[in-house]
Amino acid sequence: MSLLIWLIIIIVMLVVATTKFKLHPFLGLLLAAVCTGFIAGMDTDVILNELTGGFGNTLKSIGIVIALGTIIGTFLENSGGAKTLATAMLKIVGEKRSALAMNITGYFVSIPVFCDSGFVILASLNRALSKRVGIGLPVLAVALATGLYATHVFVPPTPGPLAAAATLGADIGLVIMLGLIVSIPAALSGLVWARVYAAKIKYDRETRAPEVLENEKTPSVPASFAPLLIPVVLIALYSVAKYPGNPLGNGLIYHLLTFIGHPVVALLIGVFLSFILKRTIKAAGYLDWVSTGIRNAGSIILITGAGGAFGAILRATEIGSILGDYLSSWQAGILLPFLIAAFIKSAQGSSTVAIITTAALVSPLLGILGLDSSIGKALTVLAIGAGAMTVSHLNDSYFWVVAQFSDMNTSTALRCHTMATLIQGITGFGVVAILALMLL
Repeated sequence: MSLLIWLIIIIVMLVVATTKFKLHPFLGLLLAAVCTGFIAGMDTDVILNELTGGFGNTLKSIGIVIALGTIIGTFLENSGGAKTLATAMLKIVGEKRSALAMNITGYFVSIPVFCDSGFVILASLNRALSKRVGIGLPVLAVALATGLYATHVFVPPTPGPLAAAATLGADIGLVIMLGLIVSIPAALSGLVWARVYAAKIKYDRETRAPEVLENEKTPSVPASFAPLLIPVVLIALYSVAKYPGNPLGNGLIYHLLTFIGHPVVALLIGVFLSFILKRTIKAAGYLDWVSTGIRNAGSIILITGAGGAFGAILRATEIGSILGDYLSSWQAGILLPFLIAAFIKSAQGSSTVAIITTAALVSPLLGILGLDSSIGKALTVLAIGAGAMTVSHLNDSYFWVVAQFSDMNTSTALRCHTMATLIQGITGFGVVAILALMLL
């Protein structure tokens, strides 16, 4: 428990250093990671290995995706394609419902696509809508992020709930059906927080890219949507091909989709599709747009990697497993898997790790907890998912993706995004608890 107290102290100091003393989050996260390692009594070689390994492993999965997504966003903003996207979306949903539109979009996109990749892909659309309707970017960012997060932890084929279902022996179809029921209130609760609280955040619109001049020709709707939608479709097909049972077989189609549908390749295709946007305008300097996108991605990539390094150090301390072992002695029914997952998630940052670890800890206890029926196992998976979104903060790479792509400083991101995930987790568990009372 002393390690948990020290962890809380370090996180508080990190928040103070980055908000009050303006320490760059990249340096703050690295310093927090090193301090945590020493306090936990880790060997210096282990600290360095976990620090560099966590940084590298995080960027291995998302670094290239961030860079490519930023390039696409740069082309959309500079060409006027973002303006076209915003206009098209508003014709469909109306200006007053743009936050709802992003929440729903994120909800469906994250079923086949990782939430961090989905946010990177859709960040430019968020900016365009914010500029078009005059809604602060934090509102749309939280609406999108919480929509993405809801299905990320509740609905297979996202790896976390899929792995938990396998560990607990739960029926995947039942998990999907009940997961959709639980995830809708969870997503909407995040939307409510975005509209009620995030709307109060003052946002400096002057920091954003200038809007395309009115006398310039803007790209067509299909050309503007292609760099966003085609990667999403390709990644979705990738998930279908990888689904247990190999529904598309193991032949040529399988190998083709698992290649072009990989997030890196799909986003690379999106980059080349964004190149067609430059042909529709007369503005000079578009050849520098790729360089601009890469420069903009640099800071985001470093901060996200540092968040991954901090999480790796925390995982190496095994604080999550210690808390899980301690809590597993409690006889709290469906509440137990939620609490274990929430503690592990908050302690080490990764929702997927929290889900998989909790499933392994809870699996032998299903009979004791009265959750060994088919419904009980499915609800246990969902209770774990609710805990694994409670909460996303400084040691979570998704936190930094949302913050950096939405121009939110650390304090603002904690108040907007982190609090939204807390509300989502509690709402999600509340729905699971109600289902347990009705079905068990």
